[in-house]
Amino acid sequence: MAFSLTTWNINSVRLRMPLVQHFLETHQPDVLCLQETKCPNDAFPSAAFRKLGYEHMAIHGQKGYHGVAIISRLPLSDDRRQTYCEIDHTRNVSAIVEVPGARRIRIHNFYVPAGGDEPDREINEKFAHKLDFVEEMKLLQADAERADGVSSILVGDLNIAPLETDVWSHKQLLKVVSHTPVETEALLAMQRAGRWVDLIRQHIPPEEKIFTWWSYRAKDWDAADRGRRLDHVWSSSDLAPALRRVDVLREARGWERPSDHVPVTAHFDF
Repeated sequence: MAFSLTTWNINSVRLRMPLVQHFLETHQPDVLCLQETKCPNDAFPSAAFRKLGYEHMAIHGQKGYHGVAIISRLPLSDDRRQTYCEIDHTRNVSAIVEVPGARRIRIHNFYVPAGGDEPDREINEKFAHKLDFVEEMKLLQADAERADGVSSILVGDLNIAPLETDVWSHKQLLKVVSHTPVETEALLAMQRAGRWVDLIRQHIPPEEKIFTWWSYRAKDWDAADRGRRLDHVWSSSDLAPALRRVDVLREARGWERPSDHVPVTAHFDF
């Protein structure tokens, strides 16, 4: 049984619905996880997704900011929304997807706080919030539901590029939010604590550079290629052997009125 899942920080689902439609029609993943949907639940373009064959949704949004959604061609159940740091910024939604004849998989979709510009928690509340958010994520265990026959996948814009090859220049970004040592160490500690497998780096060797985000500020993002890997796909260890490939759709950054993030798709064969 083939199964594919895409994560994509869309930076406003209503504004970029034509791009989402093009992607779904062209690539047809079984599940699409979006971050920064930027709309309340009652304004989410559910009808457009249903028309495209994606009838199952778990959404958690708010007006103008943040927001996450899981959109699926396969049935979803037991959807949950969790508040982190006692601040309800609609940054997390999870649901179980039923892969016919194969697996039940809990999908966790996250939008981790960006953290502002100053990497100092004492003077920057946004950075402190980010670090506290990641610390709370340590409680999330990849094998939490294995006794019930449920595997786990964690995806999303985690807003941290942990490896030296996840950024265009390790040396120049050591003091830039998203690649500071305190952030990268926190994310890797959270990954270890939850026993998560980094599927992108299982498929693409850690020695090879790979980016999923390019700033809007660059005049020619493609030529400058000053990217970062902020978007992640992790899983419980039992799913790792079934991974066939991971596609990072770099070309999407060059589409008309694009998000600054691109779709990342993991393909499995169960």
